[in-house]
Amino acid sequence: MNLFTREEFSVVGLILLAVVGASIPNFATSIMRSRDSQRKNDLGNLKNGLASFQSDIGSYPLPSSDGRILACDPIERLSPKGESYIEYGPCDWGKDALADELNPSYPDYIETLPQDLKAQEGASYLYLSNGSRFQIYAHLEVESDEEYSSQIVARGLLCGNKICNFGRSSGDTPLEKSIEEYENELLEEKRLPN
Repeated sequence: MNLFTREEFSVVGLILLAVVGASIPNFATSIMRSRDSQRKNDLGNLKNGLASFQSDIGSYPLPSSDGRILACDPIERLSPKGESYIEYGPCDWGKDALADELNPSYPDYIETLPQDLKAQEGASYLYLSNGSRFQIYAHLEVESDEEYSSQIVARGLLCGNKICNFGRSSGDTPLEKSIEEYENELLEEKRLPN
């Protein structure tokens, strides 16, 4: 005695296949949202760590040419005039700490700089700074996210092999324009009479 006929079994199988097929895109979107949530947390933690660094050191670290933070592996150099100065190397995302490299007894500002969850596929965070302001960017996978910014996309900044579309910055520094543009606007406002 069979509980199901072949036809009934086929119908149940097709229904299960349809349910699984319909839920896969939602599952994929959930995974992307989860990674985006981690990116937002990472940039928030970076913002806080950089603010503490600036509070103690007096300036934000400068960026490397590839958008990493220049605050690791200090090397003492001599200027052409024979004056000694410290030059920092770029910190590696997911490996190095944000710390006072000249005072190892001081606690780290960030124990390990976060790394984009898709770093193996070429995605990365992008750090920009002039020492008095900073911007840090990431690429969110879900374009319908409320914090996705088409104005940041319009800048064409690269977060690894992706276009940046989300960021955090120091103080009131806008993310949709360069730090230099913003500071020039502030200078122009000071020059104009009220």
